[in-house]
Amino acid sequence: MDNTDFHNKTDESLADGLLCKTELQQKSILNSIPDIVWLKDRDGRFVVVNEAFGRACGFKPEELIGKTDLDIWPRELAQRYSADDKEVMGSGKRKLIDEPLADKEGKIQWVETIKTAIYNDRGEVIGITGISRDITERKRYEERLREASAELGIRVKVRTAELSRINEELSSEIAESKKIGEYIIKDSEFRFRELFNHIGSGVAVYAVENNGMDFIFVDFNSAAERIEGAKRKDVIGKNVLDVFPSFKDSGLIDVFKKVWKTGEPVHHPAFFYKNKIVSGWRENYIYRLPRGEIVEVYDDVTKRKNNELKLIKSNEKLKELALIDSQTGLYNHRYLVEAVEVEFHRSRRYAHPLAVIMLDIDYFKSINDVYGLQFGDFVLKQFSRQLKMMVRKYDIVVRFGGEEFVVISPGLDKQEALILSQKILEALNLYNFGDKKHQVKLKISMGVVSYPKDHALKGMDLINLVEKILNKVKEAGGNRVYSLSDIRGEGDPAPNNHNKSLDIRLLKSKIDKLNKKANQSLTEAIFAFAKTIELKDHYTGEHVEITGHYTNLIANKLGLPKYETEFIHQASMLHDLGKIGISEKILLKKSKLTEKEFEEIKKHPQIGADILRPVHFLHDLIPLIFYHHERWDGLGYPGGIKGEEIPIGARIIALADVYQALTSDRPYRKAYSKAKALKIIKDGSGTQFDPKITNIFLKILQEEK
Repeated sequence: MDNTDFHNKTDESLADGLLCKTELQQKSILNSIPDIVWLKDRDGRFVVVNEAFGRACGFKPEELIGKTDLDIWPRELAQRYSADDKEVMGSGKRKLIDEPLADKEGKIQWVETIKTAIYNDRGEVIGITGISRDITERKRYEERLREASAELGIRVKVRTAELSRINEELSSEIAESKKIGEYIIKDSEFRFRELFNHIGSGVAVYAVENNGMDFIFVDFNSAAERIEGAKRKDVIGKNVLDVFPSFKDSGLIDVFKKVWKTGEPVHHPAFFYKNKIVSGWRENYIYRLPRGEIVEVYDDVTKRKNNELKLIKSNEKLKELALIDSQTGLYNHRYLVEAVEVEFHRSRRYAHPLAVIMLDIDYFKSINDVYGLQFGDFVLKQFSRQLKMMVRKYDIVVRFGGEEFVVISPGLDKQEALILSQKILEALNLYNFGDKKHQVKLKISMGVVSYPKDHALKGMDLINLVEKILNKVKEAGGNRVYSLSDIRGEGDPAPNNHNKSLDIRLLKSKIDKLNKKANQSLTEAIFAFAKTIELKDHYTGEHVEITGHYTNLIANKLGLPKYETEFIHQASMLHDLGKIGISEKILLKKSKLTEKEFEEIKKHPQIGADILRPVHFLHDLIPLIFYHHERWDGLGYPGGIKGEEIPIGARIIALADVYQALTSDRPYRKAYSKAKALKIIKDGSGTQFDPKITNIFLKILQEEK
């Protein structure tokens, strides 16, 4: 009958903000790398790609995430990539590969790819990463260099044969033939020199002397001058070790000797190089020419190596962030799984005790429902900060999930853990959580286990056991500390150290007193809930107290048991709790409600039931609150049930609620007189109200005169 609204506007969570920021930072780093960078999981699905990879393939980076090679490229090419990936992940060795890369249109470019396996903290391969650079131009120049060299050899052979025949047949034309041959050679050499000097990679050619011991510069292209910071004229004719002594320490000279002896080309992996002028990372390819000269083709890969180092650091940072709860700054569940096993192993190895304490904030959903998620998040941060201050500096504090937390305490036995837990509980109960506008007290359920007192084969056994104990604490009403002996009905011996501020006997005495005061605590909790409604509607706050008075009188006249009368009284005080979820504009509207506004009002029984559902000791009140707007004739809401299908407590509350509303001033009308209100009640008997309850209520009002 009353109008109320709930603007439960959900702010963007802080955790999303932090995660979003971290993601943007990582994307920025990856996309600043000019080389192609990608990361696959163990099943070959792309997890990370940068924009350079997307441009090379003709896809947007987000189009590649989650796909495999077979989803993107032709089968033969995809199988080639997959085979290389499996080889690297199987062997654990890095591999340098020259491979074709096709875009959407089938256009091929050549890339040089370094593939490296990725490991987790346990040394298990969890994926593979690749860094590629475009070597299409280099491939073209190398091909042209080979073609020019072959062409030159063929043409020299042909011309030599021609000259030989001409010499035999026409000795008079020898001089002219020599001129023609020299011209052709010079022309080929010119073209070769142009290609040699315009290739992007540095190229040095060495003559071999002293049976493969000395390597003398015979050629040095423009790219080599740029990379080395040296002039061609200053190196030609000199021993490579005289010009670049660091070649010996880098192992490059040994590679020269090997290639000269075997004739097999060798790729020398990137190494850090430094001479008097320049320093940086170099990557080399060594060949032997048919005439025995050694050719060194190399590139400055300093930028690529720096980007690799950035990527490694970025991955390490991501791994660290993956173990922290972004909302509270505590360790998260993933870290807990690893840490509890490490501490359990240490405890068993050195015969030291290990305690695990699990905490759960009681009724935390009601805080979110009443004050909003942003306030709830703020309270969780305060709680986390206070909890960390209360434990020892080497204890591990973890957000287990939601409003549940775990403390891993190495070296604490069971009795010490119970004492610490009780101190934490009492301190947290006293603390005022919240901001200047709203402050709340928290009730905390806590469970305690300790190895070896409580049997466990591994660390997670302790977590599972303490979680079961915590559930028993919640069932018992919460805001207390239980150990395994509490739920088995056993007792623990008192601590030997009499100087402790609190012993187990005192703790059990307090628990007994709390049990004796359970009913009183229940009533106080109900009044606290009812008070929250006054934050939204002052009328509702006064209305529930008078409604509760009439429900007590009706229940007593009906001869209901005392416990049921108490349930009905408690439900009457909370029957309009759901109005905190209805807009104040509707709740305080002075004119008639629109159809849409009335539909909003009809939601408040459901909202009230949802708020109370997590509160175990109030479960019996939920049906009375949920159905208090049903009618005897079945035309009510939210369920449309009728007659005695409606719980008797809900029927009593419905009548008392209507009468109190009729005789009170509302935003949209003045209060009716008692006589008019009685007439409306009588007219509703048998349609809106239970006839028997109506007759009893009318007698009660008659007696009050």
